[in-house]
Amino acid sequence: MQNLREIIDEARKKKRAVGHFNISDVVALRAIFRAARELELPVVIGTSEGERAYLGPRQAAALVRSLREEFDYPIFLNADHTHSFEKIKEAVATGYDAVLFDGSALSWEENIRETRKVVAYVKEKNPEIVVEGEIGYIGSSSRVLDKPPEGAAIRAEDLTTSAQAEEFVRETGVDLLSPAVGNLHGMFRNAPNPRLDVARVREIANAVPVPLVLHGGSGIADEDFVAAIEAGVAVIHINTELRLAWREGISRALREKQDEIAPYKLYPAAEEGIYEVAKRRMMLFSRIASPSGSG
Repeated sequence: MQNLREIIDEARKKKRAVGHFNISDVVALRAIFRAARELELPVVIGTSEGERAYLGPRQAAALVRSLREEFDYPIFLNADHTHSFEKIKEAVATGYDAVLFDGSALSWEENIRETRKVVAYVKEKNPEIVVEGEIGYIGSSSRVLDKPPEGAAIRAEDLTTSAQAEEFVRETGVDLLSPAVGNLHGMFRNAPNPRLDVARVREIANAVPVPLVLHGGSGIADEDFVAAIEAGVAVIHINTELRLAWREGISRALREKQDEIAPYKLYPAAEEGIYEVAKRRMMLFSRIASPSGSG
């Protein structure tokens, strides 16, 4: 089986993207894994600091590892949006396959210094772990929005430049880079998400030797996904869409089965919704045509 670094490198070369899907429970993990196996695609599971505090970092790692070992399947776990060195150490110690140190809210100098520290620590402990860095603040919450997150980089002059990307990668030694290219965490309630600056994605991809990661994928137009992948994005994060599918499924099950109290009889509705979202996104990211041929 290929390791995560090899899988991402291959995706980049083939103009594909690996899907990264966040979970808060076993319901979502079951749904995402089912979609990946049906499509025979590798997949990355993510847990934010809040999600892994609820699941337990060691428990999340054990769940993902059990699926990889039992089914001999390329499923990996990423410590998503980790803001402190202590939480990075926790993820490394508990068996995560990848970590994202998110210093995007720090000053430029602090972000470089702290990210470099994380890279050195992780490489010493386990060089197989993939380390991602982030530049350009795009918000931090996977939820439905009424307005852009305060301080988020949405103006052209606030987005990541190729010069910044090149300097950051050179100075930190990260394996993956997450730039701000018009993407935002969350989805707008009554409006489409902003369009991606695909030309900027291409400039950054040409300036750095590492694959690019696109965060805040929920709500982005399909054509922007395709263009961003063509331009150099190799990993795409989805979370808000999954949370909405979970809530809609649970709400529907509670309405339709008002006397049911067994959780395992209510969860399938949420699982099915998450499965549909994950499968649709994986197909798009890997250029697999839908049965109707619409892509």
